[in-house]
Amino acid sequence: MKMRTAIRVSFILLATLTALASIAAGADYKVVATWKLGGDGGWDYLTADSDGHRLFIARATRVMVIDTESGKQVGEIPETTGVHGIALDSEIGRGFTSNGREDSVSVFDLKSLAVEKKIKVGSGPDAILYDPFSKRVFTFNAKSHDTTAVDASKGEVVGKIDLGGKPEFAATDEKGTVFVNIEDTSELVAFDPQKLTVKSRWKLANCEEPTGLAIDRKNRRLFVGCGGNKKMAIVDADSGKVLATPAIGEGCDATAFDADRGLAFASAGDGTITVIQESGADKFSVAQTVTTQKAARTMALDPKTHRLFTVTANVTGTRQERKIEPDSFVVVVVEAAH
Repeated sequence: MKMRTAIRVSFILLATLTALASIAAGADYKVVATWKLGGDGGWDYLTADSDGHRLFIARATRVMVIDTESGKQVGEIPETTGVHGIALDSEIGRGFTSNGREDSVSVFDLKSLAVEKKIKVGSGPDAILYDPFSKRVFTFNAKSHDTTAVDASKGEVVGKIDLGGKPEFAATDEKGTVFVNIEDTSELVAFDPQKLTVKSRWKLANCEEPTGLAIDRKNRRLFVGCGGNKKMAIVDADSGKVLATPAIGEGCDATAFDADRGLAFASAGDGTITVIQESGADKFSVAQTVTTQKAARTMALDPKTHRLFTVTANVTGTRQERKIEPDSFVVVVVEAAH
């Protein structure tokens, strides 16, 4: 009797420890919902608004706004031709979209979603970022190979910086440095958002076509999605040294970092999200690979709910000549089981 009780207690203890280890390793993420939105057009970046419980999704000529609790569309920002990304400044209650085909930024009210004005920027604005340190919005212009700085409050261009190559996504340390990937030269550029000067330019070893970029501000680590060779380059934000290059899925376009859980994520077009465990400032390992859906390349993290959102549709053909099945666009929601 005592032996059976002891065995039972040991079994329960082992199961509990195994479950806790799984949680600690971040290896319990799964798809929990798929929201069908439909509609025509491609897609690009998406941005989570934690406070407003909304998800902003770039859809070629407009931005769809989704309630993250119900999965229903609650609004739309129209006339954003060639829109790539959305940046939010909750302090002043404004949002900004990068409109790639008209070289402009749309400024909209965060509550009403009404467009207040449009601002001309560089050529082919792609990614867009709000930096709270300088209180400026930066567009990263694919065709003119530069970044345009916009005063968020005034809605006026205040300058630009030549980046020496095709910029992709960016991240800010919120202390006076903005980082941006240069896709065609496999470099990472650090610049001063106030002085509008380049601080550093680093070659990214073993990283082809860097795309997504996320930051661990506490440990000063950058997480670069290498879209060309299925790697994540983990970079020291002060020295530019590549510390690790764990394997991720094929065709990565976005990365994210959950500071509360010490986990980095990379979403890829092969229909996977790779979960990277940060065990210390210099210890990283693949904890899990989550299956999502083919062509779900872009992603957003809600830092409060810890949910991940990615979007896709039924796609056939090559990346250059892909065909999208009408009315098949969906949001895929991923979160930990515990």
